[in-house]
This record gives sequence, structure tokens and C-alpha cells, in this order.
Amino acid sequence: MASWPSHITIDSFRETWALEGEPFWHSVFEMHKDKMQIKNPNVAVINLEKIFTATFHLANSKGFQAMSLRDLSRETGISMGGLYAYIGSKNDLASVIEGVLRKYIDQVIGGLAGENLAPIDFLRAIVFGEIYMMQILNPWYYFCYMELKGLPREQQQQAMDLELRFESYLIDAFEAGVKSGQFVCEKPQLLASHVTAQLQQWHLKHWKFSQRQVSMQCYAENVFENLLLCLRCDNVASGVPLQNQRTA
Repeated sequence: MASWPSHITIDSFRETWALEGEPFWHSVFEMHKDKMQIKNPNVAVINLEKIFTATFHLANSKGFQAMSLRDLSRETGISMGGLYAYIGSKNDLASVIEGVLRKYIDQVIGGLAGENLAPIDFLRAIVFGEIYMMQILNPWYYFCYMELKGLPREQQQQAMDLELRFESYLIDAFEAGVKSGQFVCEKPQLLASHVTAQLQQWHLKHWKFSQRQVSMQCYAENVFENLLLCLRCDNVASGVPLQNQRTA
């Protein structure tokens, strides 16, 4: 199998990035083990998965602000004392969620700048990479978007910075294409905001696309094609199907 990002498929993406299962929870542990009392990763990863899965469930059902650590204790079956070995407060939970998402946006999307991709391939990898991450890390994205208003001011700013961080990667891709003569873009910041809003629909309104039988790949392709039209890319103007332009 060709590797990501030269080959744009969910399978090649999953081969490259471990965003689920035990490897993912080990990475969460490694990121935050200095703030936890539990130092044995084999013990920690099992309970970390329980804690965050329960947090997302409770946040969706009753709201993060209404959720208490006692609710979390009941949901996970972990005692209050056991919970405090992993987190000091609800705000700690929110910080970890934001931190994990920030790390992977930087690694997965930010790391594309070092892949030496042509502008159109760079942009394709950003759009599809973000959709793939939204698919796999849906609860993390949804939490950072929906629970923003209830977080302390500093954490609100951190969550908003996530969106600005992603938009900065889009803007870099636009500017690279303009510099090479392949794109035309007079308002890169505004276009980046429009594209980000389109992508966010995948995790915010996934029920609608499911009802209409719109696949993840189809949705990402549609966003990408429309974006290239906005950028007046010759590949689109010439009528060459985008799927025929991909690297095999």
C-alpha cells in the first residue's frame, strides 16, 4: 500500500497515524503522565480510555458544565480517589482534550509542510487529512467546539486557537499555490474561514450526511473541488476529473 500523503485514502491515513485503539491511548498517557499519579502505562491506558469515553458521553447527554466528577465516577466505575490519580479537576479534563487535539493537528496537518508536496497535493492532503481526523476523533472535535462557551477564559482561547491554527495551515497552502502561479487568492484568510466551516459540518452535522448517504470520501472530495474552483485552479478549469489527478 502506498503511504500517506502520497496516497489519499483512509486506509493509508490509518497506516500512518495511530489515532485509535491502544497505541492512541498510550500517546495520551505519554503526553500527560507528568500530571498524573499513575505511572504504569499498562494500568493507565485502560482507565484513561474509560475516563474520556465517559466524559464525552456525559458531555453529550447532560453538558460538560452540568457534569460532576461524581457523575464521572459512576459512569466509569472508578472511585473518586481513583479519578484524582488521573485528573485534578474538570478543567484538567478539558485541557487534556484540547491538548491532544492540538498535538495531532500540528503533527498531521502541520507536518505536511515538510512533505515537499506540490501546492494542489498539499491542499488535498490538508482537506482530506482533516476530514479523516474528524471521522476518527469525532468526540474530541465535537467537545472542543460545543463546550467552548462553558470553559474558563484561558481554555476558551486555547480552543479558539485550534481553529486559527488549522486555518493558518490552509493559508500557507493557498499562498504556496499563488506563489507557484497555480492558484489565485485575493482573500486567503476569508477563504480559509469558509473552508474550515465547511469541514466542521462533517462532525457537527454528520447525521444529515448519513441520512443523505453522503460518504466521508465524497464529502471531502466535494469540499476540495469547490475550494479549487474558488482558487481558480487550472486543473479544475480544464475539466480534468480530480480523481484522475491523484498519485496512485
